Amino acid sequence: MDFGDLILLYEKYKKKHGEKAYNKISELLKEAKEIYKKHWEKNPTPNKDHEQSWRAFKGKNLEKLIYYIIKHEVENLGLKIVDGNSLERTKTSNLSDELNRVKRNLLIDYGKFGAHLPDVDIIIYNPKNYKILAVISSKVTLRERIAQTGYWKMKLLQDEITKDIKAFFVTPDEDKTLSIKNPPKKERAIVEIDTDGGYIMSEEKIEESEKVKNFENFIDDLKILVKEKNE
Repeated sequence: MDFGDLILLYEKYKKKHGEKAYNKISELLKEAKEIYKKHWEKNPTPNKDHEQSWRAFKGKNLEKLIYYIIKHEVENLGLKIVDGNSLERTKTSNLSDELNRVKRNLLIDYGKFGAHLPDVDIIIYNPKNYKILAVISSKVTLRERIAQTGYWKMKLLQDEITKDIKAFFVTPDEDKTLSIKNPPKKERAIVEIDTDGGYIMSEEKIEESEKVKNFENFIDDLKILVKEKNE
């Protein structure tokens, strides 16, 4: 099983559930896990059990799936989208002039320890001026990753070039750490205070706020951000 199989599965969900199929991501992943297990049993991963192998596959491909889901809508706004991991792995000499400029606009200066990209999964930028509007981190469950997002937001705020970049988090929130506002769990507090917002891909009830919303609000919020930048 590979990412192409996940796309086919997502498209099947879209035919059945419509444009809000993204709220069925957890259900989709459960179905994908059974398919993955059948493939894995035919060719087991050395020194790993199925669960370990699946977790790695799920984590790596969730971010790709989110990229796939939002790409068309982002481009309709006149923006572009790039995978943060590939941008970091690719040598500057091998990047196009456009992506080279995008990369430079996201670098965080650590003084004598060099300049480094933040750990983000998706980068949304304006191709006219290469300025970055937002970065997205994603995870099936939050745990330590949300604290990392808060850290990177803090670092982005410290430089004139990166201070206006929004840092968002997207998750199915399978452990329900974001969905409840009162009393808030630590992860909800971090999203509310230290990030620019979290978006949950779920049909279950969410106690929403200005910072924590269902994923259906993401593109509308991005439109508002674009409008603010153009004023």
